[in-house]
Amino acid sequence: VQLVESGGGLVQPGDSLRLSCVGSGLTLANYAIGWFRQAPGKEREGLSCISTTDGKTYYRDFVKGRFTISRNNAKNMVYLQMNSLNPGDTAIYYCAASEICGFGVTLYDYWGLGTQVTVSS
Repeated sequence: VQLVESGGGLVQPGDSLRLSCVGSGLTLANYAIGWFRQAPGKEREGLSCISTTDGKTYYRDFVKGRFTISRNNAKNMVYLQMNSLNPGDTAIYYCAASEICGFGVTLYDYWGLGTQVTVSS
């Protein structure tokens, strides 16, 4: 059972990226899926979550309007579309699965290994 993130990379300020999270041995449609990030020397922080039943989405204030979370249950994938990226968004980005949405890391039972996003000119 694992989650695998992809789509990270090196981009310039103002650029966009779409991160993907796929479940292996885990049906993502049965879980709330959250996106987190961790910058060097900082704690892991929750960014967004999409619930399992009604697809309701939640965002931290500092990513609202820039990041969009979505699901494709047929592909067993969850995405994070990130626009207007800035150097402060540089971090390792993780997806995680939980029974309910929330921004606390302890809520989540399954984690991916992360994908690096670097925003630099």
